[in-house]
Amino acid sequence: MALAQATPWRLHATVPRSLANGPGERFVVWTQGCALACPGCFNPDAHPATGGFTRAVHGVADEVLTTPGIEGVTVTGGEPLRQPEALAAFADMVGAAGLGIVVLTGYSRSEIESSPTLAAAVTGVDTVIAGRYDQRLHLGSGLRGSANKEYWARTGRYSTSMFVAVPDAEVLVGPDGTVMVTGMVAVAGRELG
Repeated sequence: MALAQATPWRLHATVPRSLANGPGERFVVWTQGCALACPGCFNPDAHPATGGFTRAVHGVADEVLTTPGIEGVTVTGGEPLRQPEALAAFADMVGAAGLGIVVLTGYSRSEIESSPTLAAAVTGVDTVIAGRYDQRLHLGSGLRGSANKEYWARTGRYSTSMFVAVPDAEVLVGPDGTVMVTGMVAVAGRELG
């Protein structure tokens, strides 16, 4: 496990507190890199595999574990399952501390279950929101993004109604004054200034 904890993890962004990315107050990790190319994706800036920045998995987990008062963590992207070893190690570390874990992925449940590598990556995850984004079936709430995506409850920690109750969007202001809109809106994750 020590080797996995030192695994480099390519990220797009992190936010220590969010109410629009899952049930309760959450730490959010946006991974960098996605080759699925879903038309209308909310976060195309996170697609290039070489963008973003790199951190060791344990460094991100340490930051999460020292953030007081959060209920859990949401990992989105980019595509979190593009870096399965990093995701698995991260989920093990934050899950062991009792935090809830939600992962948003473009892979379907059947794709994940049929791949030992992808299945292992979500072993420690409470809920996977799975499936390609389909802009024709766009939803403005509930974190699925589009109606074809599935809430895959892997534990009893979260119910579907808890996701439906999540605010559609929020405006976050960073310590440096950077403004970010996040949540299930067309401008999700875009910096405004």
